[in-house]
This record gives sequence, C-alpha cells and structure tokens, in this order.
Amino acid sequence: MTVARRPRTGLVRHRPWPLCRQCSGVALDMGSARTRAWVAGRGMVLDVPTVTFPGAGAVYPIQRGSIVDTQGTARMLDRLLGHRLPRFARPLVVVTAPVLDGFAYRNEARTAVEVLRPRSVLTVPSARAVALAAGADLSRPLLVIDIGAHLTEVVLLVDGAVFDARRTALGTRDIDDATPATGIGDAVADMITSMLRQDRTSLTVDALGRGPLLAGGGALRPEITCHLAGRLHAPLRAVPAPHTAAVRGAAKLLQAAHTHPSTAGTDPPERSSR
Repeated sequence: MTVARRPRTGLVRHRPWPLCRQCSGVALDMGSARTRAWVAGRGMVLDVPTVTFPGAGAVYPIQRGSIVDTQGTARMLDRLLGHRLPRFARPLVVVTAPVLDGFAYRNEARTAVEVLRPRSVLTVPSARAVALAAGADLSRPLLVIDIGAHLTEVVLLVDGAVFDARRTALGTRDIDDATPATGIGDAVADMITSMLRQDRTSLTVDALGRGPLLAGGGALRPEITCHLAGRLHAPLRAVPAPHTAAVRGAAKLLQAAHTHPSTAGTDPPERSSR
C-alpha cells in the first residue's frame, strides 16, 4: 500500500455566502459513479451519474479515482453546470480529490473545470471534506473511511491534514459472488491493520479508539458496516447522509474561502488562480 503525507493545515470558520456574480462559487465532488455539485446561494443542485455522451454511446470519464477523459469531464460539467451559474460569473470552484494519486487528479480536474471560467480553483482531500461535513474535532487524530462505488480510501488526519492514507480499487459496485460485501470490510480492516503496524506513534491507535468516521455509499450498507465493526472491534461513526458528505464539506470550505480568502484552509500547491 502507498502512504501519503501532507503538511498540517489549520481550521476555518464558516459564514453564509449570498449569491452574486462577484461571489459565485461551486463545490464539486466528481466520483466514478456520481457527480455532485453545490452552488453558492442555491445549495445542492446536482447528484447525477458521471457520464457524458460524445456520440452514440455513453462514456464514463472518471474511473476508480482517476480522470481518464479530461475533455469528456469538461463537456459533462458544461452540460450540467453551464446554465446554472450567474451570467458572466467567474466562480470560485472547490473540488474534492482522492488522497492517493491526488496530484494527477487535481491537475486533470483543474483543466476540466476551465469550462466554467473559474477565477480560482481550490482542491481539498475528500477525507478532509468529509470531516468538515461531519463537524469533526480536527484537533485530535481522526480516521476517515470513505467507501465509494469503485474506490475505498482509509485516511488518518492529524490536525486536519493527511498523515497516512491507504486505498483499494474496490467499492459497492464491485459487490458480487466473487467479491462479497464482507470482502470490502476485510480490505478496510487490513489497511487499518497495516497503518497500526507501521505507525511508530500512538496516533492511529488513538484515532481507532475514538471511532473511525464512515462516509460514502458504503456507509449505507449494513452488510459492510456490521462486518467492519466486528473486524475492527471499534465503534463506527457514520456521517449523516454519508454519500453526499464530501461535497457538503467542500461547500463549507467554499464559504470559508470567500469569507476569509487568506485562510482558506488548503495547502498552497492545491490552489490555482486565473
């Protein structure tokens, strides 16, 4: 398994953000199965399949945490959001990104988002967005388990920043006779066990004892969560509406970035201005 480490970042406070051309903004969570969008002043406006139709058939431009068709992703965003933004607006866009392989994803996402004519683009690790949506106490170590349709990530946050991360290319859409629901729970348990073995501090132990935060569509599958709880011998804390947690957390960051643009809560390499 690959380990990701990031600089620590601080917390931010959030305030309401009114709708106007000068302060328009979009929060995006683009997964391989669903794309969700939150627009300033309007709330959640999209929760649709991640698909585009360049010709006679359907094309899926995002697969297992990677944007494999950047132009297709751009066409999809233009079709879904181009008519939903104020005319002549230059929105601030916040995009969630997988923790591992996130650099490539962020670059491709920024290119695709150009179709929305953003004045600035911020990216946020999906695990941090989930924690923000849950209102979690980020001053303490936190394990986030995000079980998506085709990708599952386990991330240890310390002071709100990624300290360790693991992933597996399995998700709820892979459940069948060959890959039962218990297989996803076993994969998550194995990733956390690997974290515990390699962590020379007590951070992972503390986070596990506190109870992992569970998000993604897999959090709605009791056959996964019950098996995982038994494997970990630890309480699991499901985020309310776990399938939309990432985009809601990105929306909080979007509001904070407008209210306090100098303390937006993202690392400098994850921001680009137009």
